Amino acid sequence: MSDDQPTVTVPVDTDLDSTYDETDAQSYATSLSSSVEKYKWENGRRYHSYREGAYNFPNDEKEQDRLDMSHHMCLLLLDDKLHLTELSNDRAIRILDIGTGTGIWAMDMGDRFPNATVIGNELSPIQPKWVPPNVQFEIDDVESPWPPREPFDFIHGRYMLGSIQDWPKLLRQSYENLAPGGWIELQDFNTLAYSEDGSAKDDNKVIEFCRVFNAACDKIGRHGSPGQHLKGWVEEAGFTNVRHDVRKVPIGTWARDKKLKQVGGIFRMNLEELLEAALLGLLVRVENWKPEEVHVFIAQIREALRDRSVHLMEEFHTVWAQKPDN
Repeated sequence: MSDDQPTVTVPVDTDLDSTYDETDAQSYATSLSSSVEKYKWENGRRYHSYREGAYNFPNDEKEQDRLDMSHHMCLLLLDDKLHLTELSNDRAIRILDIGTGTGIWAMDMGDRFPNATVIGNELSPIQPKWVPPNVQFEIDDVESPWPPREPFDFIHGRYMLGSIQDWPKLLRQSYENLAPGGWIELQDFNTLAYSEDGSAKDDNKVIEFCRVFNAACDKIGRHGSPGQHLKGWVEEAGFTNVRHDVRKVPIGTWARDKKLKQVGGIFRMNLEELLEAALLGLLVRVENWKPEEVHVFIAQIREALRDRSVHLMEEFHTVWAQKPDN
């Protein structure tokens, strides 16, 4: 739903080749040296070592599969749209995907926009080696200063929760690196789960997970629930023609609507996979939990996620806006 649409309650179903860009000597993208690929292992999960602490989720194969699952869930939620910004496919444009992860969004964009140059930025070199010829990947921290280079026509960022320390700075740098008339689009969650029908009590373990996760993210200064703040940040950065779309995402298959039932089923599975990725490193490092305490908490959350009598949801926010022509 957009800003001017009424709030709608979700009905409950009572039936139960190498691709790393190293050609620009002035590029801030780090070459794929052995130091970047020296990963760190903690409690059975693999984490990136480059700019250690800038990203608190694993980068191992298990997490990569979860990120790809998230991509497909977003496509289903947005009716097979990779973005809501209207883009021209009849001219060469430059696209930057910040926090590209496995690179799946960038590669899909490269296929859909063959005339475009698509660059995916990420801290870990976990992207495939063989991709569309118009897609490149660069390894660096998007919160570092961006060097002068040809401006972009479209900058995209999705699912950056718990990862960005200074959102206003990121938006300023994005603004500065867009061509006049260029667009930015950000997609992210409000990770504070709730129920519309009162079926979830305050002591629900999924709701507790949301509180614990966000509190730990706050301690390290990386917002765990950016979705509801994106519009304000974009406006403060000076963008115009700001649009805002909010979609409710059920947790589980309780929704009556067929599409939302599918989305909710994928989202529940994704959250079950997310729990270890989100909590194990974060709670051990930041909150001084013991690993076995985290695993007990995860088991309790998983049990709560499978309770079909509780109708929880989160909100997925998409904000897109334009840099003025002058």
